[in-house]
Amino acid sequence: MILVMAGTSDARELAVQISQAGFELLTTVVTDTAAKSLAEVGLPVQVGRLPEPALVSLIQERGVQAVVDATHPFAEEASRNAMAAAQAAGVPYIRYEREHGKYAAHPKLTFVDDYEQAAELAAEKRGVVFLATGSKTLHVFAEKLIGLPDTTLVARMLPRKDNMEKCEQLGVEQKYIVAMQGPFSKEMNQAFYRHYGVTVLVTKESGQVGAVEEKLSAALELDIDTIVIGRPQLDYGLVFTEFAGVIAELATTVQEVRG
Repeated sequence: MILVMAGTSDARELAVQISQAGFELLTTVVTDTAAKSLAEVGLPVQVGRLPEPALVSLIQERGVQAVVDATHPFAEEASRNAMAAAQAAGVPYIRYEREHGKYAAHPKLTFVDDYEQAAELAAEKRGVVFLATGSKTLHVFAEKLIGLPDTTLVARMLPRKDNMEKCEQLGVEQKYIVAMQGPFSKEMNQAFYRHYGVTVLVTKESGQVGAVEEKLSAALELDIDTIVIGRPQLDYGLVFTEFAGVIAELATTVQEVRG
């Protein structure tokens, strides 16, 4: 059995192809929405966060022969847990990660290393800051930006109850919450930016599948200062950016295990 840690659209497609290649698999995701999308294509799925000990138990109980980590490029904690659990359980770890985008230099475009740098830079620029980084690190930006003179924080995130509660706790006003599920077209992004009078966009380098290009081109065409957070720098070991590489490695790995 192959354990595929999924949750994104490209991870779902990878899991489908692994299944079609003849491997028995189990997928894991964090949200019910992601689970539904996997169940719709007939894939077995387990829902819930899995810290390292739980992952080790799952690997051992289900006889997992390899772990394929296809989580989001910014799911740093999940990837660390997957690597540690695979090592502890003595099974191969394979990382699938979507390719990085290609971005031309632009005077309005700035890359930073992490969320804290992005929040500090946004605080320096002030104005109307449109946050397109999700809810997980909302507190980093709320602490820097809410209450800052001449500054408004607009946050876009998934329309979930826990997200709305987090916004309320952190002081993000309802009128500045965009609770919608993407991806969004360039035109849709520009409509948001114009509506709120956005002067600063903060987003992540999630790759083309993450619709980063649509966010960036929409902002830069409107002369909006754009801050892009680079991906976490993890030593994954074996990494593939194409499905075929993962499946070929699984074929070799599982054969070796069986042998």
